[in-house]
Amino acid sequence: MIRWWYLIEGVNIMTDILIAIQPEYVEQILNGNKQYEFRKVLPKIIPERMIIYCTAPVMAVVGVADIEAIIVDTPENIWQLTNELGGVSSDFFFSYYKQSKKAFAYQLKNVEKYEPSKSLSDFGIRAAPQSFVYL
Repeated sequence: MIRWWYLIEGVNIMTDILIAIQPEYVEQILNGNKQYEFRKVLPKIIPERMIIYCTAPVMAVVGVADIEAIIVDTPENIWQLTNELGGVSSDFFFSYYKQSKKAFAYQLKNVEKYEPSKSLSDFGIRAAPQSFVYL
């Protein structure tokens, strides 16, 4: 069963997350080819925006995106819904979700690139997160 978390006005979700993403996928998000970000864990507080931290060798905060929805379902169903705009191969996707019964896909919109990029300290963060951190 597919569950969508829509970010609706009036729902208590007034937070952003800073999320670490590899450079190859960051580039695809920034150029619009990757409109879904896949994760294995859903935050306890549903965010409305994703601040994008590009991992090594870039190691900078490079942009922000609104989260239109979060899709929760099996990896197989998530793949069927998102594969054309997911920015990853099926081999990568199913390898990532190997041993997982649930998959989470953040549907991104209004992606904005920071020019110039920002540092983690601009957000009060000392070290890059393994996955994400609330802001």
